[in-house]
Amino acid sequence: MSKLKKAALTAFSIIFWLGVWQIAAVKINSKILLVSPVDVAGRLIRLVPTAEFWKSAAFSTARILIGFALGMTVGCLLAWASGKLKFIRILFSPLISVMKSIPVASFTILALIWIGSRDLSVLVSFLICVPIVYANMLEGIDSLDPKLREMSKIFRIPALKRFTKVYLSQLLPYFRSAVRLAVGLCWKSGVAAEVIGIPSGSMGEKLFESKVYLETADLFAWTLMVIVFSWLCEKALVSLVALLQRRIERS
Repeated sequence: MSKLKKAALTAFSIIFWLGVWQIAAVKINSKILLVSPVDVAGRLIRLVPTAEFWKSAAFSTARILIGFALGMTVGCLLAWASGKLKFIRILFSPLISVMKSIPVASFTILALIWIGSRDLSVLVSFLICVPIVYANMLEGIDSLDPKLREMSKIFRIPALKRFTKVYLSQLLPYFRSAVRLAVGLCWKSGVAAEVIGIPSGSMGEKLFESKVYLETADLFAWTLMVIVFSWLCEKALVSLVALLQRRIERS
């Protein structure tokens, strides 16, 4: 399928579902239960230019990305250690299983007890990110081609080149997959934690206020912005990993 045809089909799908949404809003005829896309667009036009919007967006984005970065770092280090030492893999296996299974609400309530609400999304995003990255990177480490490693030692390839061409080139696809999956879940979980903890000046606080005051247009507008910011972060980070991968392949 050509890029033009794919873009046309994507545009058609968006227009189709916006039409369905508009018809449903007209049929229900209640702005508390369901607002129309026109109402949401009007609220966004008024909301986005305000300083308050960008302060809230910056607050949540910074904390979610900090949690994501810490989670990626710890997940990669744990995967590397588990790939090297079987004892480490066995030791951390129950902890990773618990982190994957425990509900976000439980994370959030415990985090509120430990650190309060202001940095809540950092901890929750971190806890969501670690098991995803760990599982993906450990799978990549387990699938490393031992013949390439032996060949690099036999031909005495320099350590830096060996790391990039033998290890990094094989692990980056797994890392890219981990980034794509983790960043979206970090945004969902981080904002959900903010809705529960209600840290002042966050996007989660705005969503909570929209619910309390039955401002359905605001609720839809802020939700749409969360989706947009999550999508932008995912595209930017995945593109950076893809760029690094291409440079390694060309070097």
